[in-house]
Amino acid sequence: MPDARDADQQAPPVAALPAVLSALQDPVRLEMVRRLGNAGTAVRCGALYEVINKSTATHHFKILREAGVIERLIIDGHTCQRLRIDDLESALPGLVPTIVAAANRARGD
Repeated sequence: MPDARDADQQAPPVAALPAVLSALQDPVRLEMVRRLGNAGTAVRCGALYEVINKSTATHHFKILREAGVIERLIIDGHTCQRLRIDDLESALPGLVPTIVAAANRARGD
């Protein structure tokens, strides 16, 4: 990944399971996480949502960041989001792959 730098000074720890599940219960945030999980890498913000405006997306990204689910990166001057998969796997083993697989099945992917 060229010119990737962390836009957040230090990512918060992954929240407790109830807080992470609360962040994921919203359909928009779940779709964002599904897309990030399927991509397996950082994704430009605009590619993570379609039916909401930018300010609403910013709100959803903030909730996911505060729960420790994603981190914001600047890559080649573009703001991107990335799943904190290693941190999530360490804190909540198997949760993200299970959630992403279930979300894919629900969408028929």
